[in-house]
Amino acid sequence: MAKVLVVEDDVDLSGRVAEWLTFEKHIVEQSFDGKDADEKLRFYKYELVVLDLNLPELSGLQVCRKFRSAGGTTPILILTGKDAIQEKEEGLDAGADDYLTKPFHMRELSARIRALLRRTDTNKDLQSILRSGDLSVDSVSHTVELAGVPVQLLPKEFALLEFFIRHPNEVFSPETLLDRVWESSSDSSVDTVYTTIKTLRKKLGAKVLKTVHGLGYKMEHS
Repeated sequence: MAKVLVVEDDVDLSGRVAEWLTFEKHIVEQSFDGKDADEKLRFYKYELVVLDLNLPELSGLQVCRKFRSAGGTTPILILTGKDAIQEKEEGLDAGADDYLTKPFHMRELSARIRALLRRTDTNKDLQSILRSGDLSVDSVSHTVELAGVPVQLLPKEFALLEFFIRHPNEVFSPETLLDRVWESSSDSSVDTVYTTIKTLRKKLGAKVLKTVHGLGYKMEHS
């Protein structure tokens, strides 16, 4: 699971990409022009950006350059035209990590995204089955077992649990969890985070997530 920003002014294509990535259990947000994408990248945290180069307001190249010059390190996959060799070159020179030529198959998009996520420190471990002690989380089938017994979780409970198990021993504040696991446009608040954590503890045991007073929560690797 990753939080992905899709920046594409073709509403139909953007919708199909968002639908596909959501099906693959990613959290997806959309932007349809360069100015909006630039603002989102300044205020919100993403784990990957799918960026078309031909955008209104600001071009994809401008968005990429501004993001990199501000210190942004999130992987960027640019979308280019079939014969746009110069665009590909300029995009990579501007700081993009990879490119995909239109039209493309969604499975190739998924493969490129998995490859980029594997390169980042926060996504080193992208195997489908994740374990911590008696807890087993299958990110493909979306199932959870505790000591071999299946546990039913709601989608956001599963997303939060998967986020923690992918980041063992790291402490996250409720505000950070809201930013990383919930959609930026969501009406959810930190109270939603507290409620979801409370529910996870009820279903999986009080010790599954440790409270670090004054800082937030963490999952201790075991």
